[in-house]
Amino acid sequence: MNAVIERLISARKAAGVSQEDAARKLEMSRPTYIAIEKGDREVKPRELIALASLFKTTVNHLVRQQSAPPRISPHLRAEIAKHPNASVDEAINKLTKFVDDYQFLLEKTNARQIDVSIPETAKSQMPVDRLAAHAAQDARNRLGLGEREPIGNLRKTLDEVGVHVIVDSLDSKLAGLYSFVEGFGYCILVNRKHPRERMRWTVAHEFGHFLHDRDKPGIDYLQGPVRKPTSERFADAFAACFLMPEAGVKRQFDDAMARAGDVNVGDVCRIADFYGVSMMAMTLRLEALGLVRKGTWNLLKSSGVKVSDIKREAGIAEGVKVEELETYPERYILLAIQAWTSEVISTSQFASLVGRSPIEARELAAKRSSSVVECGEALEEISLRLSDSVLERARTTE
Repeated sequence: MNAVIERLISARKAAGVSQEDAARKLEMSRPTYIAIEKGDREVKPRELIALASLFKTTVNHLVRQQSAPPRISPHLRAEIAKHPNASVDEAINKLTKFVDDYQFLLEKTNARQIDVSIPETAKSQMPVDRLAAHAAQDARNRLGLGEREPIGNLRKTLDEVGVHVIVDSLDSKLAGLYSFVEGFGYCILVNRKHPRERMRWTVAHEFGHFLHDRDKPGIDYLQGPVRKPTSERFADAFAACFLMPEAGVKRQFDDAMARAGDVNVGDVCRIADFYGVSMMAMTLRLEALGLVRKGTWNLLKSSGVKVSDIKREAGIAEGVKVEELETYPERYILLAIQAWTSEVISTSQFASLVGRSPIEARELAAKRSSSVVECGEALEEISLRLSDSVLERARTTE
């Protein structure tokens, strides 16, 4: 199968389009369209244009002369053991398209891929929970996060060490998936439909898999067997320790106790908000650390009180609109802007690569290509292109 056909199939699946819909778009029978995907019938230029439009991509993407799209073997996380194949395939192909596009941008901008600088956790005979705690603290140290503070922008932190996090809409039963792609690095795809705290936990959980078994494809489930596999137990324990460091959580707990001689539900809610996790995750973490009784979360859950009501009573503004997460990591967007401003890709290619209309893509470039610097007590906005030389600018301002 040639690269064009593989890209055609990958783009169709990534867009969630059936062969029947593609055939209808081309005004042909399904068997005739299947013949195209099998390589038995050559796809015509006008058909490529129509399919690119249907798949929300560009003809340039479909006919790239480089190698075929990378093959992704992901770990999957779902609520049920038997997930519809179409949903899984769509998610895999979204991740495949991202890797393919990222490699294309690296080539066009002559940029290098960031090597992952965090090694895999060494295997040990110690209990999984202890091993995960050590791995979490080691990762925090390597990332410069310390022993107590919350992780502000988890996605940006990981992106800087070569772990790419993509946010996109998936079947609601899928929390996300991840894969280590040889020659490229580690990728995590997170479901945009889930709450922010859930997405944050998914990223940390999948990062735990990266440290524990990055080269082993498999399937993870939100609800699986009573006895979870070692890799799942490690990933869950890692996420808890990584997002909610023991020293920091204990300090927050002790401070709440010192203020009122007690720690109430509102205090737990505020600590959870401080670390950017759910009420359930924080309560279970406090249970694991022996700071509250085992079963506390079950008691809170059985009370019937909504977490949103608890947040409101605790003074946490949940109603404030949170800016929607960008689909792609920051470095990917900057590379796309650089390629466009350097005129090595067209406006339509740029728009497709960042998943926007041409007008929205231009607005994105304008927004990212301006820098606000402090000049005395005033703020001055300086427009610049990502391809502008920093050395040249320094010489002209001397």
